[in-house]
Amino acid sequence: MTGTHNLAVLAEQSFERLGDYESLFFEGRWHTSGSIHDRAARVAEGLRAQGVEPGDRVIVLTMNTPEVFVSYQAIWRAGAVVTPVIFLQTPPELRHILEDSGAKAAILTPELLPLFQGSAEGLGITAIVVDGDGADGTVPFSVLEAAQPGEIVSREDDDLAALLYTGGTTGRAKGVMLSHRNLWEAGAGMNKVTESSGTTRSLLPLPLSHAFGLNVLVSGMHSEKQHVSVMQRWFDPAGWLQLVQDHRLEASPVVPSMMGMLLDQPYADFDLSSLVSFGSGGAPLLPHLREKVEAAFGVKIVEGYGCTETSAIVTASSVDDIRPGSVGRPAPHMEVSIKSPTGEILGADEEGEICVRGLGIMLGYWHEPDLTAETIRDGWLHTGDVGRLDQDGYLYVVDRVKDLIIRGGFNVYPRDVEDVLIEHEAVASAACVGKPDEESGEEVVAVVQLHPGHTVTSAELIEYAKERMARYKYPREVRIIDAVPLTSVGKINRKAVRELVRE
Repeated sequence: MTGTHNLAVLAEQSFERLGDYESLFFEGRWHTSGSIHDRAARVAEGLRAQGVEPGDRVIVLTMNTPEVFVSYQAIWRAGAVVTPVIFLQTPPELRHILEDSGAKAAILTPELLPLFQGSAEGLGITAIVVDGDGADGTVPFSVLEAAQPGEIVSREDDDLAALLYTGGTTGRAKGVMLSHRNLWEAGAGMNKVTESSGTTRSLLPLPLSHAFGLNVLVSGMHSEKQHVSVMQRWFDPAGWLQLVQDHRLEASPVVPSMMGMLLDQPYADFDLSSLVSFGSGGAPLLPHLREKVEAAFGVKIVEGYGCTETSAIVTASSVDDIRPGSVGRPAPHMEVSIKSPTGEILGADEEGEICVRGLGIMLGYWHEPDLTAETIRDGWLHTGDVGRLDQDGYLYVVDRVKDLIIRGGFNVYPRDVEDVLIEHEAVASAACVGKPDEESGEEVVAVVQLHPGHTVTSAELIEYAKERMARYKYPREVRIIDAVPLTSVGKINRKAVRELVRE
C-alpha cells in the first residue's frame, strides 16, 4: 500500500489525465509528455540496476535540460530521494553536499563531470552522464534508458522525497528534508494560483535544480490543462525575448535581477503582446522596478514568498488578486503569523518575524536535530525574515533578521537603503550590508552596479541617499562595482558582498 501523496503516482495520474502532447520545447526540439513519461519509467529501472534502493539519495547536478524532468520522475518512481544541486558550486561546497547526503549516484551533464569528479574522489558515487559515452568509469544515461519499465515503488506520505541544500549564504549549506506530502501539497497550492491566471504557455529561465524547479514540476502534475513549457539552459535575456516572440508565450517566472537585465535589452523590437504575467519571487521587488516592467512588457507581476524549508511556497498572488508591495496571501495549505522576539503573535501591520506552519513545512534538517528544534517550535517554522500582515491577511516582507544592521543602536534594514539607491537613474542594482566599526558598532555600506552608459560618483550617491533617508540610515560608503554578486537563483549574495566590503 503506497501513500496517497506518492509523487510517482501523481506523475502517472497526470499522464493518464492529460495524454501525450508536445509539452516541452528546448533548444530547437519538442519533447512530448509521453516521451518524458516513458523515459522516466525506464530510467527508474536503470537506477535500480545500478544499485539505487528506496530511500537512497540521487544527486541531480545538471544545467537546465529535459533530463531534469525525466530524472526527478524516475528517482521518485524508484522510491529514491531527489537531491538537486545547483551547478554554480565550488569544489569544497560540492564535496560537503556529496559527503553529507551520502548519495549513492549522481546524474550529470558532461560539462559538470570534471567538477563532480574533482569533488567526489573516494566517495564511491556512481556517475551517470547525460549524453555521455561511459568514459572515465561513468555510466551513460542511455544505458539507464535501455531498461524495461517496471512498477512504481511504494512510498508513504512522510517518506523523504527530496533533500535540498540551502544556498549557504549564511553559512555551510544545510540539507532540507521534504516529504512526498510536502511537495504534493506545495504543488497543489501553486497549481491553484497558476490555474487562476488562465495561462498555459510558459518560459522557464530559472535553474530547475532547486525547490522552485521541484515546485514547477509537481504543480504541472496537478494541472487539469495541458501546459506547454519552453526552457532555457540558463537565463539569456536576448534569447528570452526571442522565445517569447517565437512561441507566443504568456508567462514566465523571473527574479528582479532578471527583470533589470530585460529592461536593458531592445525589448521594443520584439512582439511580446502574448505576455500576460510574470511570477516574481526569491528577492524583494522594488516598487519602481515593478512599475517599469509592467509598463514595458504589458504584464501583471504576481509576487509570492517561500523558502526551501516550506517547499518553495508560503504565500502567492494571482493576476486577479494583486496588492502592490505584498507577496500575497497564504496558499491553501499554509498559515502565517507574525511573532515578536518573545514569541507573541503580533497584530495587523506590526513588524516581526514571519512564522509559518502547514503541510509544506519540511520534515527537518538532515542530521541536524538541534537546528531543526530551534527552527520549528510548537509546529511553527521561524523563517528568519521580518514582515507584517495587513488587515486583510496580505503579507509584506521587510527584510532578513540576520541581515539587520545595528548602527549606533538604531536598526537599519538593508532593503530600505537599497530601495532609495536604486531609484537613482544611473543605478541598476544595489546591495547594502553592515561593516564592523569601532565608533558605531556597524557602519552602513552599499555596493552598486550602474546601467550601461550611465555615470555617477560614490559621493553623489551618498548625498542622494542622505537627502532621502534618516541620518542614521544613509550609507557612509558606496562602492561602484561591475556587478552586484548574486546567488545562482538571482538573489543578492550578501555573504559575497560582506566579503567584498571588508577586504
